[in-house]
Amino acid sequence: MNKKAVLFDLDDTLLWDDRSVKEAFEATCQAAAERTGVNAEELEAAVRREARSLYESYETYAFTSMIGINPFEGLWADFREGEQAEFRQLEQLAPGYRKAAWTAGLLALGVDDAELGAELAERFPAERRKRPYIYDETFEVLDALQGRYQLLLLTNGSPDLQREKLAGVPRIAPYFDHIIISGEFGQGKPAGAIFLHALEQLGIDPEAGIMVGDKLTTDIKGANSIGMTSVWVNRHGMQRTDDIVPDHEIKNLQELLELLEPAVEGKA
Repeated sequence: MNKKAVLFDLDDTLLWDDRSVKEAFEATCQAAAERTGVNAEELEAAVRREARSLYESYETYAFTSMIGINPFEGLWADFREGEQAEFRQLEQLAPGYRKAAWTAGLLALGVDDAELGAELAERFPAERRKRPYIYDETFEVLDALQGRYQLLLLTNGSPDLQREKLAGVPRIAPYFDHIIISGEFGQGKPAGAIFLHALEQLGIDPEAGIMVGDKLTTDIKGANSIGMTSVWVNRHGMQRTDDIVPDHEIKNLQELLELLEPAVEGKA
């Protein structure tokens, strides 16, 4: 595969964000269970449901959808950066949103305790920040690619939150020639504009790049829209329709090296 650059998604491609969020929910809900006797798993489900519903009710929802910020990131993000006015709205909304989501989750299980809701709303961000997980193969693959390809990180999200995630695993950022965050650019994946901006930074045409990511609806759809080779990282054996079809499908990042042979093999 004759490529000059590899573009990577961050969350659940290099960083194991789903695990970080899941364990933060488990720790926070277990603390609530010990205090109130509620079922921790039921509380997690209730808070996720209430958070999503509340998040979608805000006038900022269209913006967060466009930038690519999900409801559970809103449960620990501060939204202190970003030039758009919507980020200032989110910064004001975030503390109340966190408290309301946890309080409503408790209430759904029969616990009417706003004080505990406020406490859990602060505990969840602390638990999430303790858990900056990566996949076992992340550094092995980046080591193999560095120096042979230009590397660019293309991530959706709030600027301060995405940078905080990278700071939690400080070895990642130095691998990349460029880091593009949707909240700084003003549009998120799958918008073709942010992909074209990435290619402009690299100084290449779409045919010379390859996009690697775990989400069909953002990473793969966006790459396909501009004619760039797309690689779907499908770690969990998810079934897809023919609505969005990746050029390649892999189970983990190590399989990416096989796609890029013989260039990577020649590094040895």
